[in-house]
Amino acid sequence: MSDANVHEGGCLCGQVRYSFTGDPLLVALCHCTHCRKQGGAPFSLVCAVADEAYSEQGETRIYEDRGESGAAVHRHFCATCGSPIRSMAAALPGLTIVKAGTLDTPDQWPPVLEAYCDSALNWMPSITDQRFARSNIGE
Repeated sequence: MSDANVHEGGCLCGQVRYSFTGDPLLVALCHCTHCRKQGGAPFSLVCAVADEAYSEQGETRIYEDRGESGAAVHRHFCATCGSPIRSMAAALPGLTIVKAGTLDTPDQWPPVLEAYCDSALNWMPSITDQRFARSNIGE
């Protein structure tokens, strides 16, 4: 797509492609242990978009996780290559949490906050000025 208001991304093998319209409602770094294990990295760069702004093509599988609140977090990943694509958290109805590292242009929005910093690796420096020990979003 050539519309500057449409942002696209996808998995490593190309079987899953997605897009969303408009800028993300929030861009953050998540240091929770579940995001770290899912992505195999010290943190996860995520952006929240409205469900109705998001569309996806291709087959994903879903792992049902539980967030800190005990509510379900549905982690969608490519059925072929395993790339994490998005998460749907029951504690955040109406929002799709996109794994921003899968965007075709992942550097267009810097993160504005960091969540679950109490789980951050001890050698990880602060990246943003807003750091939260836990996530108060959706609680």
